[in-house]
Amino acid sequence: MCAKKKIAVLTGAGVSAESGLSTYRDNNGLWDNYDPMEVASIEGWFRNRAKVLDFYNGQREKLRNVQPNDAHRTIARLDDNFDVCVITQNVDNLHERAGSGRVIHLHGEVTKVRPETGVYDESYSEREVLDIGYEKVVLGDKAPNGSQLRPHIVFFGEAVPKIERAIEVVSGADIVLIVGTSLQVYPAAGLYRYARNDAKIYIIDPAEVPVNESRVIHIRENATCGMKKFLSIVNKE
Repeated sequence: MCAKKKIAVLTGAGVSAESGLSTYRDNNGLWDNYDPMEVASIEGWFRNRAKVLDFYNGQREKLRNVQPNDAHRTIARLDDNFDVCVITQNVDNLHERAGSGRVIHLHGEVTKVRPETGVYDESYSEREVLDIGYEKVVLGDKAPNGSQLRPHIVFFGEAVPKIERAIEVVSGADIVLIVGTSLQVYPAAGLYRYARNDAKIYIIDPAEVPVNESRVIHIRENATCGMKKFLSIVNKE
């Protein structure tokens, strides 16, 4: 019996946009309406914890009211025939709710919190992370170790602790699929460069993308339509 081909799926905000969640850098995206340095940076956290907590409380409430879309579900269906790992810049839980079995969240998870202070390894010491679902967190809510609870988010100005794990996945993949990301946020934007020389790379995006590699196959569609085309392609290989 042949081993399943390995697919590394790199996703960004464009995948969740069709569920109704705002992207970050597009017109009328989140950063048009909020200053990321105020609500999503480590400096902003130390300057005004209450403001940051309120912002992520709002993001949780939005997430509560949306559902995975067909792009999420098609990505999950890849698990049927391939060895798949989703590496996402998104902090929502829509990949998991759609049924994807392996998901690496590079930038954290909005439905989770952790102690503000503590000893963290490269995986954020997941033992200390609490899944609060869609509940609110306010100033004064404490972790078991007595420190203030903070969002389980990689703020601007913080290291991306799971990047090494993501590099390992991409470098071992037979196929690298990039969906719904502008490839502007590093280090995530450079992950595809770790693909093996014999690996195929697909990008699903209706717009031009800053990738100059002849082996890249660009499917110029939104996430939902593009995933249907990708699925038909790989199922024939």
